[in-house]
Amino acid sequence: MSELAKHKQIELDLLQKIKDGTYPPQTLIPREVDLMAHYGVSRPTVRQAIQSLVSQGLLEKRKRRGTMVKQPKIAQAFTQIVEGYNDEMSNKGLLPQTKVLLLQREAANVEVADNLRLNVGEAVYKLVRLRYANYQPVVLITSYIPVRLQADLLAVDFTQASLYDTLSQAKHEVTHVRRRLDVLTADETVADLLNIAQGDPLFYFHTQGFTASELPVEYSVAKYRGDVNYFVMNLQRA
Repeated sequence: MSELAKHKQIELDLLQKIKDGTYPPQTLIPREVDLMAHYGVSRPTVRQAIQSLVSQGLLEKRKRRGTMVKQPKIAQAFTQIVEGYNDEMSNKGLLPQTKVLLLQREAANVEVADNLRLNVGEAVYKLVRLRYANYQPVVLITSYIPVRLQADLLAVDFTQASLYDTLSQAKHEVTHVRRRLDVLTADETVADLLNIAQGDPLFYFHTQGFTASELPVEYSVAKYRGDVNYFVMNLQRA
């Protein structure tokens, strides 16, 4: 059997183990020396097989740790429709979870006031949520809502409740949004929360949520991991 055939055989076997869950996402595959012993081949042959899967985006080499199975990318469709995170993840067959990191009242700064059409210093709620899909952190979202719209927001359990559903119940339904996309890199704090390396790319969305009467009732900043998310957009020719 040729070295190329051995390399391909190992590649296909590793691929099958990734697909059937033998090597789940965010776990390390066996060390090179262990794979060499298991398959009875040389180190260059093992490295060839691994590099092919790295090039396909299925494996990732981590310094001082080994080779990790990458989390499959999630197609985010919120660029096309206004849909709650839990609904969107559930519709994709993924388990959504939310951890509330902060919920408090504070004074609106210039950026928040401008996006919510408030006076600087006016009271807003600040809600910071870390959202998961299949137990992996996917996005860090910081939302601001004018206090004058919803007096009892601090009593809401946002580990379970939807922000947009809560606003709808208060007669401030978000019917459409305006979003701006930037691509930035993760600082130390965000990298730690999202389980990525400092300097890794982030999709950085600024969102204004409007009612049917064009009243801005929510402003949020969402930081999506660049390695596990991609965004679907449908465009029509004018």
